[in-house]
Amino acid sequence: MPSTTELPLIPLDVLLGNPTKSGPKLSPDGSRLSYIAPVDGVLNVFVGTPGVDDFAAVTSDRDRGVRMYWWTYDSKQLIYLQDSGGNENWNIFVVDIASKETVNLTPMPEVQARIIAYEKRHPDVMLVALNNRDPKLHDVYRIDLATRELTPVMENPGDISRWIVDRDLNVRGGNATRADGGEEVRFYDKGGWRTVFSWEPEDALISEVGGFTIDGRSLYLHDSAGANTCRLFKWNLDTDERTLLVEDPTYDVVDTVVHPDTGEVQAAIILRERKDWVILDPSIEDDIVLLREAYPGEVSIDTRDLEDRRWVVSYNVDDGPVSSYLYDRSTRELQFLFDNRPELRNYTLAKREPVSYTSRDGLTIHGYLTMPPGITGPVPTVLYVHGGPWGRDAWGLEVTAQWMANRGYAALQVNFRGSTGYGKAFVNAGDKEWGAKMHDDLVDAVGWAVDQGIADPKRVGIYGGSYGGYAALAGATFTPDLFCCSVDIVGPSNLITLINSVPPYWIPILAVFKKRIGDPETEAEFLKSRSPLFLADRIKIPMLIAQGANDPRVKQAESDQIVEALKANGVDHEYVLFEDEGHGFTKPENRLKFMRIAERFLAKHMGGRVEK
Repeated sequence: MPSTTELPLIPLDVLLGNPTKSGPKLSPDGSRLSYIAPVDGVLNVFVGTPGVDDFAAVTSDRDRGVRMYWWTYDSKQLIYLQDSGGNENWNIFVVDIASKETVNLTPMPEVQARIIAYEKRHPDVMLVALNNRDPKLHDVYRIDLATRELTPVMENPGDISRWIVDRDLNVRGGNATRADGGEEVRFYDKGGWRTVFSWEPEDALISEVGGFTIDGRSLYLHDSAGANTCRLFKWNLDTDERTLLVEDPTYDVVDTVVHPDTGEVQAAIILRERKDWVILDPSIEDDIVLLREAYPGEVSIDTRDLEDRRWVVSYNVDDGPVSSYLYDRSTRELQFLFDNRPELRNYTLAKREPVSYTSRDGLTIHGYLTMPPGITGPVPTVLYVHGGPWGRDAWGLEVTAQWMANRGYAALQVNFRGSTGYGKAFVNAGDKEWGAKMHDDLVDAVGWAVDQGIADPKRVGIYGGSYGGYAALAGATFTPDLFCCSVDIVGPSNLITLINSVPPYWIPILAVFKKRIGDPETEAEFLKSRSPLFLADRIKIPMLIAQGANDPRVKQAESDQIVEALKANGVDHEYVLFEDEGHGFTKPENRLKFMRIAERFLAKHMGGRVEK
């Protein structure tokens, strides 16, 4: 294989611009297919007949693009969400496929709408949650999709953060966060609200209520109580019996495949180094075996028609585009639909290899390494830190890591303590360890990469968004001699102001942040000690900081504060502020503008390649 210096540069718009096509879905009646594709550079939904060249755009967004959409069960309408400038005050829109008429079902500019549920047996009804009465609380409303009428269903009693609804669209209860960070599951009946069980704080972050079966008498639970990892249970509400269905001693059950009619879980997903399936329903076992063997990569079931005869499935690989197919269960045939980024097939992409190392206090830390093709090291290395922090990196196509590798950098991504997927002991080990043991895990990753001959110790940068942006700031302040440059995207610089300025609808879960990060009312000095802003005088490496002005999670002030400190201290820095973005950069022109700036920044300080 040629070395990276001999391989052509992959254009930024090919890697990081809009996908050519994505998000395929079958209409419930199976007669039509939809997908997202750009119209004049803005993502919209196209609808047509599978196998026929008759696809046309049915939505007409001209600003931020459609990113989340669903079919209604009558197969005549589409529903999608849209906010304003990245403020996450989502409105729910419905578009008629035939007429292309679009209606905003929740036309309230300062209100966040959430879709709770819609079901096959009630095709004209949708349950949504709105915080129009109180910005802190989401109440339940019923939307009649035929008349567009919005009707109140249930008022939030004051602390429900997630509603629990059965398959007949009856509100059965909700989740409420306790003051200690634990979680109560409450049911509602004629007698009012009653707590049916609780998760202690150590279980609450990775445990959750799943869906009901169609008869409303059983409920699925993702539950780590009594074990280290999150297991899948079926809970019979009549007998109170819980049946253990799937468990793994090391990794959490992270997802399920649910029968579209019965609500029964047919398969569970365990995310190890790569995704692994556990089949529970023999009726789909042959299908899953066929699909997993048909093509390389990890297979996912995207949508199924109501007859459960045709599925849309996608294959995710680490060194190529995501490919989507139409699968006919009756003929067991796969029909290719499209690649999400077909131009990537014209270029050599890097492999994304699982790696692991031992932290300084004995934890096994897992991650992924994307090396420049044809290069063994040592090379300039970017420590690319995921957000959350309660999430994790996973295998598959990661376009930012591919961009780094194509430009000549090793991209090292690690699931530091506090990351999810590895059991509750690992995620809870991150409690109140922002800037401490969580950062130590990142520092140990650099040491491991240097010892392995992967990283050039004089050319290691740190890059990330959200929590990853915080980590980039922490790298420049807590370990100022380790990194040669830092890229912070929408990262908090002051943990006190971060927690004190959460969106109002996060207040019901604020106890989680106080338990896992710190409480500004009682631990202000502790939080100051973990906030890069108060150690800004230690920064001596070049910084690139990017922010969305409308970010509701990490306010613009978080970036403004650290930039003012950099100015006062004479630190080499660049600040990129997007007036029409929020927590991340959705519009392709903004995303590409930032990536071009980041590319030049890394090349200047680490020596990689730049697209001319």
